[in-house]
Amino acid sequence: MSAPRAALAALLAMTALTHDARATGFTDVGDDLRKHPRSTVELHGTLRLRGEGLYNLDLDRGPTPSGQLFFPVPLGDPRGQWLGYGDMRLRLDLAAYTLGGGVAVKVRVDAPDNVALGSDYTGAAATSMTLRPSAPVRLKRAYGEALTPIGLLAAGRMGSHWGLGMLTNGGDCVDCDSGDAADRVALVTPLLGHLVAASFDVSAIGPLVARPNQVRPIDVEPRADARTVTFAVLRWRNDLARARRRKAGKATVDYGAYVAHRWQTDDVPAAYLPVVEAPTLTASQVMARGFSATAVDGWFRLTLPRARVELEAALLHATVDQPSLIPGVLLREPASSLQIGAALETELGAPEDRVAGGVDAGYASGDPAFGFGVASSLGAAPPKPGDLDGPQASGPSDVRVDNFRFHPDYRVDRLLWREIIGTVTDAIYVRPHVRWRVVETQNATLTASLAGVASFAVMIASTPGQSSPLGIELDPTLAYQTRDGFGVALEHAVLFPLAGLDNLALNLKAKPAQLARVRLTYAF
Repeated sequence: MSAPRAALAALLAMTALTHDARATGFTDVGDDLRKHPRSTVELHGTLRLRGEGLYNLDLDRGPTPSGQLFFPVPLGDPRGQWLGYGDMRLRLDLAAYTLGGGVAVKVRVDAPDNVALGSDYTGAAATSMTLRPSAPVRLKRAYGEALTPIGLLAAGRMGSHWGLGMLTNGGDCVDCDSGDAADRVALVTPLLGHLVAASFDVSAIGPLVARPNQVRPIDVEPRADARTVTFAVLRWRNDLARARRRKAGKATVDYGAYVAHRWQTDDVPAAYLPVVEAPTLTASQVMARGFSATAVDGWFRLTLPRARVELEAALLHATVDQPSLIPGVLLREPASSLQIGAALETELGAPEDRVAGGVDAGYASGDPAFGFGVASSLGAAPPKPGDLDGPQASGPSDVRVDNFRFHPDYRVDRLLWREIIGTVTDAIYVRPHVRWRVVETQNATLTASLAGVASFAVMIASTPGQSSPLGIELDPTLAYQTRDGFGVALEHAVLFPLAGLDNLALNLKAKPAQLARVRLTYAF
């Protein structure tokens, strides 16, 4: 084995923690490659079931000026307060390893994927006797890994995660609902005690049309494809290595930085815009786009014997030379974006301590347009003062989108950002938290925790109530976890909305909302 290959193998062996299809970031691609006594196939997975009750998530503050409620209400009784919901997901991770330990193929399938309990009944609801097979079965990842003389080469559709998961998040947590994936070719190699990585992503292609043999499609406009290149440098140790150093009284410093650039020359909006009937694609549907975006992200983690501080910060800049979506209708001004986001996590106390706590905080830059701009659709009408959401750019007068959006799977609360708004954006939040290990036996642990979240808007114009304070939320949890993979969590949340969520047009104060959730997990 050559020296670079031996060094990489040693480094990856130190980071071997999982045998699933994670490959969520540059730090864990190939982390379980090692010699096997024979060719090996391993299967791991988790069955997750959740049930929840949602109380008054529309905050009893009436509709926005555009006629929208903050959250759905019961159809038969618009004044009703409670909505219930349950879902489940079976996640399967399959990994196959060669005898020599230098090659692996990994697959992740979610089957079903967040299917609503009781959603596939047959016939009338009152008389249904069975449920149909669930449709949401999704292949999330399929990729290969190979140890080469110059580094670890991975290719295929794999998870994409960095740092705290504030910007790009692989969705590996037990309560995650989405997660990022990339069709990627990546090379990771050790250099001077660091990991150096480079990757090329096929981010988007199309439009696709059928070939004459009808077996595979073909991309008929290569200039409309979006590509991404990324370069990263990291110094990183896994949880096991950091735990050994903590118990030895040593501090551990981990850090990393990456720069990613994406571009698209032309575009064919007719291939993705919502229309009643799909148009025939012709040369006239192709239009110049001139899209260019660059992301720079830095991550830092300090692990002390009885404390942890972790920070991630990102800067995103993008320009679109021609933001029009209608061929032949051109806008004079290019669109642009400058977004800044940062997240801080702290914890005082060792993981094995009975009691630990800390204070987290975050910042997401805002945009002066009305609404928060989380879930607006293509072609949506410009938002009005007092709206909760809406496009942040409405040409030709407004051609900027500056609100940074946290990844939806980076959770800081359970009601305001996760359910009502959708994700953290245009905001500053502070989150003190405490954790108490109530009972710990050889086989199981019972843990109680409490977090409080104070949220404020960066841009007052974005808020429905034209005021910065948005709300105070309390999130208590009681969780039971066994060593052999069974877990149950009881979660509650109460949101006390502040002036930023009031309805000024109707002179209505926003009222408190609550959530109650139970989550069961069976891991193997």
